[in-house]
Amino acid sequence: MEQRIERSFRGISERLAVRYLRNLGGERVEDGLVRGEGWSASITVDSVAIGPSLTLSEVTVVFEGETETLEPLVERFAQKAMRAGG
Repeated sequence: MEQRIERSFRGISERLAVRYLRNLGGERVEDGLVRGEGWSASITVDSVAIGPSLTLSEVTVVFEGETETLEPLVERFAQKAMRAGG
């Protein structure tokens, strides 16, 4: 069954998100898009305000693929991203 999971992570860069996805078996096929066997991940970056004078980068990753492939992939990616960001 195809599934779509969207997760946002603050304090990491797009470059780091791509590196994590490559370490999980993906290959960058174009800016903002990484594909692996049975999955793809599109990456967007925004700035979010934290309080009146602080901004952080927020990377949003939309994972698509088979449920049995995505759930462990998203979990492993989130563990890496949470250690790096916040």
